[in-house]
Amino acid sequence: MADVFNWQLGRNMKYPYDAKYPQRQFAAVFNINRCIGCQTCTMACKSTWTFSRGQEYMWWNNVETKPYGGYPQFWDVKILNLLHEAHQHQNKAMRWKKTKNQEGKSPYGEYEGMTVFESVEYEHPENAQSRVLGYLPQDSEWAKPNIHEDTSPAHGLETDRLGFVKKTVRLPEHESFFFYLQRICNHCTYPACLAACPRKAIYKRPEDGVVLIDQERCRGYRKCVEACPYKKAMYNGQTKVTEKCIACYPRLEGKDASITLDGVPIETRCMSACVGKIRLQGLVEMNDEGLWKQDAENPLYVLVHKLQVALPLYPEFGTEPNIYYIPPRWAPRSYLRQMFGPGVDRAIDQYANPTRELLAILQLFRAQREILFKFQIQNGPKLFDREVTLSSGKKAVLEVYDDTVIGYNKVGKECVRVSVQEPVYERPKSHFNSI
Repeated sequence: MADVFNWQLGRNMKYPYDAKYPQRQFAAVFNINRCIGCQTCTMACKSTWTFSRGQEYMWWNNVETKPYGGYPQFWDVKILNLLHEAHQHQNKAMRWKKTKNQEGKSPYGEYEGMTVFESVEYEHPENAQSRVLGYLPQDSEWAKPNIHEDTSPAHGLETDRLGFVKKTVRLPEHESFFFYLQRICNHCTYPACLAACPRKAIYKRPEDGVVLIDQERCRGYRKCVEACPYKKAMYNGQTKVTEKCIACYPRLEGKDASITLDGVPIETRCMSACVGKIRLQGLVEMNDEGLWKQDAENPLYVLVHKLQVALPLYPEFGTEPNIYYIPPRWAPRSYLRQMFGPGVDRAIDQYANPTRELLAILQLFRAQREILFKFQIQNGPKLFDREVTLSSGKKAVLEVYDDTVIGYNKVGKECVRVSVQEPVYERPKSHFNSI
């Protein structure tokens, strides 16, 4: 095991291989508050990549309803239970310690617990060959990708092994809250699938950090499926090899033959199809320490590091995922802290009382097809102000300005220009009732 630095944990951790970092890292931010659960992203990915034999139950992109939904079913509960048991055996706690953030090295504090790489020494799965703590889902757990969508298990009613009510005439609803969690492969900085593969068939591309599987080297041992805590490596029973999200890398390379945009990187299929405009994708520069280079003109850097409004999913796993989420404002904070770490309160406060910069960047979500590398804000007039209440109970004043934000692609060309206040168009009387 090598010692590598994980900035999401705020400390060094154990990993089977020495650290190697790409020139740029594929990353994205998903705004949960905007998602309407339409599954357009899911079907865009499905119709592009997983429509062949053996891929019928394979969904590289999925949207699941939390807290009860999951694909495969209960994936997060099961790995969290395994981690909890490992900590119990060692009399350790899965807790975070507050520390001072130094140049993006510990924005959420320091995680004092064990990761999926460190805990495997104390809590082996039934098959004790893996270098990563994990489990292999049963086939039935992949069968219902949208199980409990908008609903919860009915209490006191007889259910089958998949959690469906056997006899009922009503649709059970969530009693307190629910939200949609959008998931693709996180293209982690320290992928668990890569660490576990005995064939070394999994690798990260040096140019963009996309995690891929060499189909010729793969022998279908499913160690990657067992190891990935997010369960985004999937076995194909027809081809006998594992497949996964490839981040639509032809688009990242600017080589998608169906679109002519001067060869600049464009958004993935799931991003470009998003109806709710919840997604913003980027390619962020990395330094030799595995940290994001400071870049105040990169919208993703501002969201993740400067404002810390976007958080990683289960950072305690230790894989350093590169898909980030703006947490939902209405869900219980304790549940969100378990899922996104200790930065939840700050992130929600930032979203509830956005700065001019944040409010402008939020307009860029899904506003163009090209990947943005830079942005610029042109100040506009003040629209209004109002009082808001933060999570601490303190009052703050939200000021909204009609600023214009401009996005630039890889070659520095302007590709989008939007304003905070959406323009209003009045239909002319000659076409008043036309569609």
